[in-house]
Amino acid sequence: MEQLYNYLPRELVTFVLVTLFSLLIGLSQRRLSLKREGETTLFGTDRTFTFIGILGYLLYILDPSDMRLFMGGGAVLGMLLGIHYFVKQSQFHVFGITTIIIALITYCIAPIVATQPSWFYVLVIVVVLLLTELKHTFTELAQRMKNDEMITLAKFLAISGIILPMLPNKNLIPDIHLTPYSIWLTTVVVSGISYLSYLLKRYVFRESGILLSGIVGGLYSSTATISVLARKSRNASEQEVTEYVSAMLFAVSMMFLRFMILILIFSREIFFSIYPYLLIMAVVAASVAWFVHTRRKRQSDLTADLTEEDSSNPLEFKVALIFAILFVVFTVLTHYTLIYAGTGGLNLLSFVAGLSDITPFILNLLQNTGNVAVLLVTACSMQAIISNILVNMCYALFFAGKGSRLRPWILGSFGVVVIINFVLLLFFYLL
Repeated sequence: MEQLYNYLPRELVTFVLVTLFSLLIGLSQRRLSLKREGETTLFGTDRTFTFIGILGYLLYILDPSDMRLFMGGGAVLGMLLGIHYFVKQSQFHVFGITTIIIALITYCIAPIVATQPSWFYVLVIVVVLLLTELKHTFTELAQRMKNDEMITLAKFLAISGIILPMLPNKNLIPDIHLTPYSIWLTTVVVSGISYLSYLLKRYVFRESGILLSGIVGGLYSSTATISVLARKSRNASEQEVTEYVSAMLFAVSMMFLRFMILILIFSREIFFSIYPYLLIMAVVAASVAWFVHTRRKRQSDLTADLTEEDSSNPLEFKVALIFAILFVVFTVLTHYTLIYAGTGGLNLLSFVAGLSDITPFILNLLQNTGNVAVLLVTACSMQAIISNILVNMCYALFFAGKGSRLRPWILGSFGVVVIINFVLLLFFYLL
């Protein structure tokens, strides 16, 4: 936008932009008035808002330094809008002031366009238009919100913006890189990703199909998603069998992507070493999932509501406390395993870690890269993931039940993913 000033007068470009933006805002108000037939409380729409923007521009350029004319015009406009609001409230008992605030924003467009970079004033217009159009969306969203949803958001803001900055960054145990700040930082990052997937699953993909439930749930917790899908599959028809198994594999695929994000946040050095493996395995798991999905016997529009059985909130302080405890345990175990059992003991520990939540173990390795070689961290992370996939397969078999039609599909598809994992791990060791 700034390049136009090299070919056209600045005043002309600014005037055109102010007029165009004011007209767009006015058209959005016109559209709202057409939706509500018989509306008599609006003071104006497209032309009125356009004239308000032009008025603001004229008063601004006449006195751009002191802006006395602009502020005086704003005061008069505010007074007129106040009178309009009083009449509207007394005669029609309508108390909303959104249109009045938008009119005042329109009046301020001129100095914003004249003094701010193009990305900023375009952002302002986009936000105004979006918020105007999303009124009913926000209403529906508020109706779907649980009673304690705002408390949950407040918890996340508290643990990330209040507690974390206040924690000291000094070692709790001599010679072990374990500080209150590092412990809570890992908890905040993991909780943030889990909270985001929780919101997506609850509000964006609420009526999602089985496959989409596996994809979104995998960002939150692949183990929890697989367990819920396996329990749901007990009542599945023969046509739904492959759909549930493919959803489980998509959850595994998203687990690889989730670890890519976590590793990139905590250690770029490890990320560049391990991301080819994680990316390949994410594609492999998704490919096997899609192959299983195409084996279904007939087309069906299947849905799975996981909210009832998997509605646990990722920000419960009990969950955060368990994660913090696991992180501390694996930090201490890793330190003393390296001292007394060497790299062989750490390799064994990586497989054992896969029997539980492997996230604390991997994040602990990432924050101790100064004491552990990069290649060893990469290998142990891969081994822990393989072990965890095997555990997830056992969960799927257990929760699906002994006579489940899913069992052959689970054994075959998960087996393929595990075997390719082992092949990549062997290839990594041979390099």
